Amino acid sequence: MNKTLFLFFLVLCGQTAFSQQSNEVLIIPKPAFAEKGVGQFVINQRTGIVAKKADAQKVAGMFNYFLKKKYGFALKINSVASAGAIVLNTAPIAKLSGEAYQLKVTGKGVNISGSRAGVFYGVQSLLQLIEQKDKQLSVPLVNINDEPNFAYRGLMLDVGRHFFDTAEIKKILDVMASLKLNTLHWHLTDDQGWRLEIKKYPKLTGISAWRDSTIIGGYGDFKPFIYDGKKSGGFYTQEQAREIVKYAAERNIEVIPEIEMPGHCTAVLAAYPELGNGSPAYKVPGYWGVHSTIYNPGEPTFKFLQDVLTEVMAIFPSKYIHIGADEVPKDEWKSSALAQKIIHENNLKDEHELQSWFVNRIEKFLNKNGKNLIGWDEILEGGLTANATVMSWRGEAGGIQAAKEGHNVIMSPNSNMYVDHGQAKDSKTEPLVIGGFLPLDVVYNYNPRPSALNADQQKYILGVQANMWTEYVATNNKLEYMLFPRAIALAEVGWTKNENKNYQDFTEQRLPIVLADLERSGINYRIPEADVVISNDPQTQRKRIAITPLVAGSKVYYTIDGHKADNTANLYSASIITPVTNGRPLTLKYIVVTPENRTSNEFTIDIK
Repeated sequence: MNKTLFLFFLVLCGQTAFSQQSNEVLIIPKPAFAEKGVGQFVINQRTGIVAKKADAQKVAGMFNYFLKKKYGFALKINSVASAGAIVLNTAPIAKLSGEAYQLKVTGKGVNISGSRAGVFYGVQSLLQLIEQKDKQLSVPLVNINDEPNFAYRGLMLDVGRHFFDTAEIKKILDVMASLKLNTLHWHLTDDQGWRLEIKKYPKLTGISAWRDSTIIGGYGDFKPFIYDGKKSGGFYTQEQAREIVKYAAERNIEVIPEIEMPGHCTAVLAAYPELGNGSPAYKVPGYWGVHSTIYNPGEPTFKFLQDVLTEVMAIFPSKYIHIGADEVPKDEWKSSALAQKIIHENNLKDEHELQSWFVNRIEKFLNKNGKNLIGWDEILEGGLTANATVMSWRGEAGGIQAAKEGHNVIMSPNSNMYVDHGQAKDSKTEPLVIGGFLPLDVVYNYNPRPSALNADQQKYILGVQANMWTEYVATNNKLEYMLFPRAIALAEVGWTKNENKNYQDFTEQRLPIVLADLERSGINYRIPEADVVISNDPQTQRKRIAITPLVAGSKVYYTIDGHKADNTANLYSASIITPVTNGRPLTLKYIVVTPENRTSNEFTIDIK
């Protein structure tokens, strides 16, 4: 065999070794290109990390943070190349985005290349690829070339309705980093609470951050409302907020603060009533819904908001500041002499244009200070300046309109991205939620680029975001239960091209591994329904039921006679053949019990 033919043979063998198992690179979000070879690279405490540049060394530190958190040890970081090492090379990849990375694992070591952000994401992929067996860690031989489909991949966390401490925020940020989500939209203010220290206005944390009571049950459960009688609230000091910003930045996550205006401000008016429109005594409310109280459009209000935003901008280096501007009832402005005077003096048509005038004043102030404005899609009402970015939440219509008008858009429709909605059709089987039904597949199958837009218009779609509103989410466990696994599906919506997504592959191959990993990490989540396939058995003409749980290593207990399923029921081990019923229907009930002994809700399927 001549030399050229021999080299070609080696290349061909190498390609075959990878391609024969290409579908087994089981990480989330699914990479743009991945192939798997035969063999593995072993990681132990003698394995070194080679990181020559300062950025690479920072990423190496983060790799050690996650490695130690998960496996209990860290690796030595070197600046000099060595054999059998994990090499982090921070250099942008030509013609690819700043978050692109290349990850190659051979029997001799690991090499990850890309910008700082790209290498960080390559490290997250590597961490997901690590397999543990008998206390030995190994990584399969892989070749991955990857970059995100969208630049903005966000999660909104509302802390205005219920306050969550910094430890819980950091816990969520760690999971976001592992999923390659890169934006935390931090909803810091609302009618029911103000959550950020503003030194110039101390009553915001002395008064506005606290309510004396909160309704129990759902909004419509008790008329009149029944209150729990418990003081509720809290706030972040500026030092704590800066700590969160720094913690997130180390994980390639930008924190965008939201300061609501001109509505959703009742908590502020309880402390500074002169900023309102003369309503009777303000109080931080303990009930939900859209409140009629809004800021007045006078000069003292703008001075207050500019003072607040000046302190906010000093804490948050983000490109964007979110001002909300959603759900603003105009009744107070209609009856306000001041509001009507401003409408007349500025040749505005109505109160909608007054809101646009209000938003534009704030936008000019933000732009002057090097920031861009984001608002919910109501900011389109009354006209919008070119620099503003629209977050489309009332379906896709606002985002479509904004993109057609040349505005940047973040798609966050309540139909697909409101993870405060219920996770089962039968609300009685779930904890109390605000309403709605948003199953995992509806999140996963969402495409943020609407077909109503042409290719040029779709370029204005910056990305996608899921929203975690917390009216009915008061505890850490419930927060995590509502977020996961739907935020895992969100990660793939934001990162993976639509044509490369496959829900069955996601749920059956990759999600089970990630959920089991979350559980070992102490993250609560909703145990999803198993994949249940009911078919006709060709030999007996009876039904055959196959049940595959979506958490790796789980057990399933079931009944088929309609009675309760718990751990005293039948343990599923192989497909079930139903009995002859002479045409009468059966009901399958089952529970999933995870390796850490957590039990799912009871799930029910009618067998016709």
